Amino acid sequence: MTVKSSLRSLVYQTEKLTQRLRFAAQTTPQGGWPILLGISFPKSGTHLLDQILLGLSDVAPFSKRVHSFYAEYEGESGVKRAPEQALRWLDSLTPGDIASAHLFARPEAVSRVCSARFVPYFIFRDPRDVVVSHVFYVTDMEERHVHHAYYQSLPDFDARLKVSILGRPDADVEFPNIAERFAPYLGWIDRPEVLTLHFEDLIHERAATLARILDHLLVRAPLSSPRELALSAMEESINPGKSPTFRSGKTGEWKKHFTDEHKRIFKEVAGDLLVKLGYEKDGNW
Repeated sequence: MTVKSSLRSLVYQTEKLTQRLRFAAQTTPQGGWPILLGISFPKSGTHLLDQILLGLSDVAPFSKRVHSFYAEYEGESGVKRAPEQALRWLDSLTPGDIASAHLFARPEAVSRVCSARFVPYFIFRDPRDVVVSHVFYVTDMEERHVHHAYYQSLPDFDARLKVSILGRPDADVEFPNIAERFAPYLGWIDRPEVLTLHFEDLIHERAATLARILDHLLVRAPLSSPRELALSAMEESINPGKSPTFRSGKTGEWKKHFTDEHKRIFKEVAGDLLVKLGYEKDGNW
């Protein structure tokens, strides 16, 4: 561990101790304080969910910053991490942590997350908006991304969008099509221990969705603070300007960018994914 990481760990643990002292009079839930875990599909509101969960630190002894972030792929190299790394990361978390992850629903991970240690959430977004957001992110916002140079080399947005839909099957690093990218996350959707969230609901039905997020926690850890105070803290913690990858926060943007060709290839590779996720009733869109 470097000096910088050691110092960061010390600051974090000091903050957690301060939180425990601040809320010492609050009754500890049976089984202790859980870990709040925000699982997200990439480009689906990761930082928005982080901010909302961090708002709970104003009403309970949760950490005031995200403990750490885990992703199944290394950002700059694009190398896929071994499943054991995800398990070690989950095991490193402690009560009161707030953590964030692009985490596959492998059986071993599911068994850990769907336990009394965690209060887990899974946020996702219309995959059509995901692929549009992915183009902007890789091309314009993250120069260190493994696919940045390739996207820059493509002639126009249409060509880049096709790659975000179809993936790069011939690339040296794994980048499958949009349906195959989502498939490892589908296991979170049917788990009652995991609250599934549509990114769109946090934009268009925020009050009701924040209430669902709070209620999911209260089942496991009743709070002493009034309900309205907790909801207000969650709402006030939302700050898009603090998200390093925030671009527009809009929904349905895919309609501006999808040509008939994009629709055709998306339907070919994605099959009934949009129906499974609740975005369409059938393939006639």
